[in-house]
Amino acid sequence: MKPEDDIREKGEQNDDNFIMLPTVDFCFKGLMNNPKVRKGFIAALLKKDPETIRETVLLPTVLGQEYQDDKLGILDVRVLMEDKTQIDMEMQVAYFDYWDARVLFYLSKIFAGQLKKGEPYENLKKCIHVSILDFIHFEKDTKCYRTICFCDEKTGKKYTDLMEMQVLELKKLPPDIRSGDDLIKWMKFFGGKSRKEFAAMAKTDSYIEEAYKELEKLSADERAKLEYEARERAIRDYNSQMSSALRRGEQKGMERGLKRGIQQGEHAALKHVIEKMTKKGKSREEIAELLDLDLSEITALALSGKATDKLSG
Repeated sequence: MKPEDDIREKGEQNDDNFIMLPTVDFCFKGLMNNPKVRKGFIAALLKKDPETIRETVLLPTVLGQEYQDDKLGILDVRVLMEDKTQIDMEMQVAYFDYWDARVLFYLSKIFAGQLKKGEPYENLKKCIHVSILDFIHFEKDTKCYRTICFCDEKTGKKYTDLMEMQVLELKKLPPDIRSGDDLIKWMKFFGGKSRKEFAAMAKTDSYIEEAYKELEKLSADERAKLEYEARERAIRDYNSQMSSALRRGEQKGMERGLKRGIQQGEHAALKHVIEKMTKKGKSREEIAELLDLDLSEITALALSGKATDKLSG
């Protein structure tokens, strides 16, 4: 039996309300394969009129390795503009501990990869990394969108515009936000969760309307749906494994903390007993014999407690 037949038997294909979510990277890549959708989103990122953008070419997403043991870089979407600017776009659903380091790694690899041996530095063109995050990365503010570049720490003056990072945090976007900003519209579209939401947003912009049509096309394609669901399962499994690992870590931490607390409590009680015996004139040797402990243990406990002075003789 073919996988497509299996899906049909389960009745999943007959779900008229099914629609892919752009936050799943497979779907996002599919949307960016459409030239009009790509142009509309890039125009919003660059704050330009889409009609002024003449060409956006998709580049290979596997970055080359200079040496065999170099770390391999694999991107979601990589675009070359007419002026040779490169834009790397990544959709990330699950929280990623070292996302900032990952971004710098990919951005640096793209930037350095522009030059062939012997070419001058003046041939280097601007490279932009775009992080579209379905989790909160910057926890100390409510800004849902920011541009980051190299600048002087004291004056704030930009050092260069050759490397730039843009971060879109979908979770920070207020659900009731009403804005004419094109990028906010795209963020709302990417963060949509139902066909009704996507259809409503399609009415606000011709490029988002094209994205909605592409989304419907992808969602109706049985083979694409299989790949989408496989990717969705992988994301769910990853999140489940991370949650399970966190719970196990918390449980072990509690157990260690309890054990440590008991040990600390026992030591405190023992030191109290030593202090009491010391006040009654007992020597270290006598206390060790009475408590059935080594003299070295009594000395260590005594030196760490209030009985130090009285047991020092």
